[in-house]
Amino acid sequence: MELIVNIFSEVCDFLNYEHRVFNSEEFLRSRETTDHEFYKKVLDTHIFHSFLRDRLNRKNDAFTHMQLNIRSETRRMRAMTESPRRPAMEEISKYVRPENGLSSRLGVSMPNLADHRLLTVPVRQTSMKTMPFHSCSWSPSRPIKTFKLPEFPPPLAYQYVQSYYNDLIKELSKAISTATPDDSAILARYYYLRGLVNSVAGKRVDALGDFQSLYKTDMDIFPAELLNALVESLPAEERRMAERRPDLKRLISRVKRENERERARPMDGGTVKRFELPKKHLHMEDFVRRVQESGIVKDQDTIQRLFEALTVGQQKQVDPETFCFFYIFWKETEAAAQDVDLPVVVLEHLETDECVYKLSSSVKTSHGVGKIAMTQRRLFLLTEGRPGYVEITKFRDIEDVKISSAPFLLLRIPALKIKTSLRKETFEANLKSECDLWHLMIKEMWAGRKMADDHKDPQFMEQALTNALLMDAVVGCLQSQKAIFAATKLAYFDKKKLEVPMMVPKTTSETLKHKINPSLDQTSPQAVDVLLYTPGQLGVSELDGGGNPKLWCALSDGKVLVFDAASWSMQYNSVQVGKSRLNCMLAVNEQQLWIGSMDSFIYIINPRSVSCNKQLTEHRGEVTGLALEERTDKFSQTVAYSCSEDGSVIVWDVSTLQVRRQFRVSCDRLQCIQIHSGMLWCCGRDCLLEVRRNGTVHRKVSLPDHLLSSPRGFSSFLLFNESEQLWAGFADAGELCVWHCRDLNKPFIRIQLKDCAGVVCMIKVKNQIWVGCQGKTRGKIYVVDTDRYTVEKELMAHDDSVQTLCSAEDRYVLSGAARADGKIAIWKVE
Repeated sequence: MELIVNIFSEVCDFLNYEHRVFNSEEFLRSRETTDHEFYKKVLDTHIFHSFLRDRLNRKNDAFTHMQLNIRSETRRMRAMTESPRRPAMEEISKYVRPENGLSSRLGVSMPNLADHRLLTVPVRQTSMKTMPFHSCSWSPSRPIKTFKLPEFPPPLAYQYVQSYYNDLIKELSKAISTATPDDSAILARYYYLRGLVNSVAGKRVDALGDFQSLYKTDMDIFPAELLNALVESLPAEERRMAERRPDLKRLISRVKRENERERARPMDGGTVKRFELPKKHLHMEDFVRRVQESGIVKDQDTIQRLFEALTVGQQKQVDPETFCFFYIFWKETEAAAQDVDLPVVVLEHLETDECVYKLSSSVKTSHGVGKIAMTQRRLFLLTEGRPGYVEITKFRDIEDVKISSAPFLLLRIPALKIKTSLRKETFEANLKSECDLWHLMIKEMWAGRKMADDHKDPQFMEQALTNALLMDAVVGCLQSQKAIFAATKLAYFDKKKLEVPMMVPKTTSETLKHKINPSLDQTSPQAVDVLLYTPGQLGVSELDGGGNPKLWCALSDGKVLVFDAASWSMQYNSVQVGKSRLNCMLAVNEQQLWIGSMDSFIYIINPRSVSCNKQLTEHRGEVTGLALEERTDKFSQTVAYSCSEDGSVIVWDVSTLQVRRQFRVSCDRLQCIQIHSGMLWCCGRDCLLEVRRNGTVHRKVSLPDHLLSSPRGFSSFLLFNESEQLWAGFADAGELCVWHCRDLNKPFIRIQLKDCAGVVCMIKVKNQIWVGCQGKTRGKIYVVDTDRYTVEKELMAHDDSVQTLCSAEDRYVLSGAARADGKIAIWKVE
């Protein structure tokens, strides 16, 4: 299907003339006037027209031109999110579909359904709107629609420019009012144009309303970047005006949420692949790739479970017909969610970010007749007759879900019973043929909600929701006796609840505040190799060097993510610093954050702009440690130390980034360094070295006798000024050894760490040592009292070893896990 919007040649001629006149900001300086705002308006007119000419003289193929030219790279990446794409409350609106055919939204979502080879495939019945392929009318072209722009007046005076904007808005409004509802593609273009005109005319609230209408017509041309700019530029009065309109209030809240998710997307410069439905049978590897390209889900483990579901009782490959039906059902269900027309009385009970993901047919329940609706938080009944809202339960309040039977005349029909902690009576619904599917979906959502609450990890709920929606699509796609059994393959959290205890130990639950998944939207979890907290000044702008505190997170392959440490939300897109593992980070000053890499480089990031603009390349081996020497007085230069695994140590002048000194220490793999009382301490596998400024060794600490055979030896160490003690951990032993700094021959105490396979990292917080370990079954954190030398807490931290620890102003400790877990945990310090 093609839709071409042509602009008359005289308008193009004008634009060419306009470009010659207003080709740069120099025009502003060439006018003898002080009214800068007026001429900036005129310049904006030029930019606007150039934009129109560029955009509207193209064919609107949704999956090529629109996605490649309109959407930003990060917006294209968002099509591959782990969370399913469904409309939030602010998006919910009605639109009309053609009587005989796939919806216009579905047609846009599936780029190659016009392939004649696919049209010959017979279509099985689905629970959504159905249509045999052979009944489709796929014409190669559509009649050309033409919209003529009003004549632009020659005098470039303010009133003429404004009059032109108003005339154009009126013409577009007439075109919108005369367009037929089933022609959503042309309606979308009109809303798009009117929104652009309103934005350059300063009518920001009207522009937001027009762009909101694109949710109803064609999201593929949604101008995400322009919408962000509009929302950010809203003055206080206009923002209040917009928030008085429920649709715009939710649109603004959606923009804020999506901005946070956008910042989590990697800046990947790769080409965008056009998704095509398969033409041959798919084995597991090909199936995973196709599903990821389709944008349905990206997580490999989830896709593998989907593969098992679609191949139940048959050879382990998915045929093109099954894939096509599954894709159609998913997209039709996605589009059907847009049709949910909720009355205001219902919207008042829902959060602004809640979405209706599943709606039952009209059924008899213990609360009356109506449709059961499922959001990511709750179940509610949309009553019939006089539309109303009856809450059934939030998922966290469920106590039991089971299938029973209810009498109906001489028969007994399947009924779903839900027992909740907030009501004595049990909710019952005669769901008939839908009962088994709803039972599966609700149990998965319940289990996901419980795990999310227990582990303080909201991503579990997102995963459970994805699983539930995939169950729905599998049942709708297969429509056979094995469909429900196939859907059980996707019940990941419900099975996990039965296989292992879901209870988190009380001490862990009380200490854990929150979890973050920095690998969101990756195909698999990435290891969190380094964490660094940098303080900020609340109420002070970034330009003034303040702003909120930040959490810097180094993932595998050289990616650095930045979180706002006041809200723990993603703050920026990832910064790529090389392509190797990152080993260490150091906040040198307000302008420099140093990162040591396995590729032997030190990358310097500007914390204000979050950009990497400098590199130090003097090391020849893997950079493993960084340390900063405190200035003795205000006139002395700041000095930083770096080390590499080959024993090389470099002393840097921070202000000039020049090498001051360089020396080498003798040890087996130099792993980290610290400055203590004017001396440099170096940690190798086989020993700890106290080194003078000139590089000569002052003292040496060897491995304790009982650990001399340890292949990996020392892993980390800490020095205390106040007690003059040296604490050390070992990579192959579950214990800590403590020496008096005045006697380093033998540790005076050994602290055993139960069920610890080896110490990975340590930090000091108040009068405690937090020790990150590889447990025998999972990653643990041990909190040790430095006065009594006892383990105060044993925290079940991660599903893989604890790779890194950092302190946030002694109020919180943050831990990062290895690849099998890949999450960041935030712990409360007492």
